[in-house]
Amino acid sequence: MKQAGGGAENFARDRNIAVSQRNHEGYEARGLPMGAFTAFPKLSLTGEVNDNIYAQKTNETNDVVWRVRPEVVVASDWSRHSLQFYANATANRYQDNSSENTTDYSGGINVRLDASRDAHLDFGGSGSRSTEPRTSPNSPTAALEPTRFDTTTFYLGGTNAFNRLRLSTRVDYAKNDYEDSKRPGAGPASIIDQDFRDRTQTSIMGRADYAVSPDTALFVEVIGNKRDYRIDRPAVAVTRDSEGVQALAGANFELGALSRGEVGVGYLRQSYDDASFDDVTGFGARAQVEWFPSQLTTVTFAGSRTVEDSVLVTTPAYVSNNVSAKVDHELRRNIFVAGQIAYGKDDYEKIDRGDKRLSAGVNATLLLNRNVGLNVGYSYSKQTSDGLANGPEFKVNKVSAALTLQF
Repeated sequence: MKQAGGGAENFARDRNIAVSQRNHEGYEARGLPMGAFTAFPKLSLTGEVNDNIYAQKTNETNDVVWRVRPEVVVASDWSRHSLQFYANATANRYQDNSSENTTDYSGGINVRLDASRDAHLDFGGSGSRSTEPRTSPNSPTAALEPTRFDTTTFYLGGTNAFNRLRLSTRVDYAKNDYEDSKRPGAGPASIIDQDFRDRTQTSIMGRADYAVSPDTALFVEVIGNKRDYRIDRPAVAVTRDSEGVQALAGANFELGALSRGEVGVGYLRQSYDDASFDDVTGFGARAQVEWFPSQLTTVTFAGSRTVEDSVLVTTPAYVSNNVSAKVDHELRRNIFVAGQIAYGKDDYEKIDRGDKRLSAGVNATLLLNRNVGLNVGYSYSKQTSDGLANGPEFKVNKVSAALTLQF
């Protein structure tokens, strides 16, 4: 039994390892030694059938998507401290609709400096070129091609645990730069301007956990954010700059070997510089609970309530409510099945619009050996929208098969 009073051990939640995170003896990648580092290269080849690639309510277009994803992680083998590099790319090629072809990539670095067993400093950064999914609530519905954007991130954080108290802080910075899209037609009228979405976001988190027992800690967490948009009046009709805060209180726990998780509830507020936009205030929440009915099965429940920026001129934001459940099961040491379902509801501020999202899916994975794995899956997503200013509606079905090579 764990004993209270030390430090980090009061906050360890490690009696179980989730099925999806477990190393499976005899099937895990060995990696390629590189002195004090080990490289873990991987290549995934996927074929996918999508029955509604543009996410439209009518006149659905189906296509076959071929996807190639190389990636590599290089991690240190040190007994103290940690240094990790990663890079990946994803090429999507549509068999009949080449305008949807995209190539995304990202890379980054993560560093952990251990001052002691109970204290460490974390910092890192990343850069990426990404594509906005057609199913995104912010994706321009009339665009001839998917919207692309670049993201740069940096973070710095630290944690120190002593006796029953653990203190944590973290600063995050993200910069998003969107490319313009095009609609049918010619000349300036065919350009869908996306520059008004370019922004930086800085957030600062402070948190205190107090262990009432070796298995349960109560916490208070406050996150402040500042969102600055690159273009301001008079170039745009309204300015979207804002400042916000989310304050949560709750518990982090591990109930024997049966379950573990974290649940926090509290208050959120986002205040806008433009006087025509009212502050968004209300109930905030974040939760994730893992249940282990057996060593071979993991059930994960999650939920959140946050304020997200909107791209609509008539409203600056929407409140996003999300819940999900996932089951991972290990049939054999090298065969896994998973099923998940998620529901979300977005309530837009200032206008009469509410979007509801439902998604579900199942997949199975077979590891042939340490280097080769197969995966097949099916997913379903649906969006409906209500109100006088209702948004797009669609249903999308996807069936996929993937071959993964790792070393």
